[in-house]
Amino acid sequence: MNDKVKKIARTGYAAKGIVYGITGVLTFLAAFNLGGQKTGKFKVMDFLDKQPFGNALLIIIGIGLLCYSFWRFNQAISDPENIGTQKKAIIKRVAFFISGCIYTALSFVAVKRVFSSSGSGNTAKQSSILATETGLFIIMIVGALLILTGIYQFIRLYKADFIQKFNFKAIAEEKRRKIIKNTAYMGLSSRGIIFMITGYFALKAGITSNPSKIKTTADAFSYMEDSSYGAYLLALVAAGLVGYAIYMLMTARYRTFK
Repeated sequence: MNDKVKKIARTGYAAKGIVYGITGVLTFLAAFNLGGQKTGKFKVMDFLDKQPFGNALLIIIGIGLLCYSFWRFNQAISDPENIGTQKKAIIKRVAFFISGCIYTALSFVAVKRVFSSSGSGNTAKQSSILATETGLFIIMIVGALLILTGIYQFIRLYKADFIQKFNFKAIAEEKRRKIIKNTAYMGLSSRGIIFMITGYFALKAGITSNPSKIKTTADAFSYMEDSSYGAYLLALVAAGLVGYAIYMLMTARYRTFK
């Protein structure tokens, strides 16, 4: 694989890790009313925008996320690691493409914040489109896909296939190998829970023909917080996201490419 593509991929993994790290830390602080806020990946851009040198941070993160998008699209279309064209491989490559689209949008939001202090989207118009029969069907499909994605996170944990992306023999320190494994388990568990909750809300919104019931990651956090032992559950999931952030940074450093 081209060294430039590898560097782009590593930059993308690092940027993704930073976004998840901020999300996890802010949500963990919010769980115990320590000044944070329950937030998702897109809301992280609002947080960065309010920081000193916010524009510079947004541009850097935006470029990093664009690198991640490029890597995902490359995996989906060019198949640089020879995933193949079998049924499972096609599903995986489609997932890579969807991931590329999501992080392209996130990158766009980051850069847009530099030039605009407020969004220009027409919420009423968007709600009207979602309320159509086609819109509701799409909502249900998205909800089902999110739930399946959540389940897939736990399947990955069971199979521990993420370990195959690292050359553990080349990582000298046992401590670093443990960090990769433990943070992967933490992160994939938290992502699985969040995906399934947001997927459930989307599926319910489509079935009940009520697009206003669609929930974001921040809403999923609120849902957890309102449950029994909510603050501790929220803190646990948030800590898992911080773990996933560390896992992404370790991926940026130690991942191998075929």
